[in-house]
Amino acid sequence: MARIREFDIDQAVDRAMDLFWRRGYAETSLQDLLKELSIGSGSFYAAFGSKEQLYIRALERYISLQGGDLSAILEDATGIRPAVRHLLVSMVEADLADPARGCLVVNAATRCEAQSSATDRVASGIRQLESLLAGALERAKARGELAPDKNPAELARFLTTFVQGIRVVGRARLGRTFVEDAVTTAMRALD
Repeated sequence: MARIREFDIDQAVDRAMDLFWRRGYAETSLQDLLKELSIGSGSFYAAFGSKEQLYIRALERYISLQGGDLSAILEDATGIRPAVRHLLVSMVEADLADPARGCLVVNAATRCEAQSSATDRVASGIRQLESLLAGALERAKARGELAPDKNPAELARFLTTFVQGIRVVGRARLGRTFVEDAVTTAMRALD
C-alpha cells in the first residue's frame, strides 16, 4: 500500500525556492533541502526526483510569480511611462532592501549554474519579461503614447537587458543614486 504524502508540494517548492534564492544552487546541499523541507530523503526523491529537478521547479515558480507581478504592473498603469518607471523602481527598491538576495533568475545566470535545464529556464524568464514589455509597448504605441518611429520590440529588448543589468548592479550595492540615475536615463528611451 502506497504511503500518503504528508507535506504540501507547493509549499515545499516555495521553501526550496527561498533556500536556493538565499544560498544558490551549488551552495545548497541535499541535507540543507531535507532540513528546510522537514522531509526524509525517500520522500524528497519520490516528490522531486533530484536536487536539480527541484531547482528547476523553484526557478519555474519564481518566473511564474514574477510574470504575474510584472503583468499586473504593466496592465494596471494609466500609461506606459508610469508603468515602466514603476516596474524599474520596484526592482531597484527590492534590491536596495535586500541586495544579497537579488533576483533568482539573475542569480542563476551569474553564478554559472550550467545545467542546461537551468539555463533554459533562465532564458525563459528573460524572454517572458521581453514579451510582457513588448506587448505593453505595442499597446502603448497603438494608443499614441510612443512616437511612430519607436519600435516596441527593440525597446522591449533594450529594457529587458537594462532590467537584468540593474539587478546585477543591485547586487553590487552601488547605491540609490547610481541606479536612480540609470533609471532616469533608461526612461528617455521611451521619449
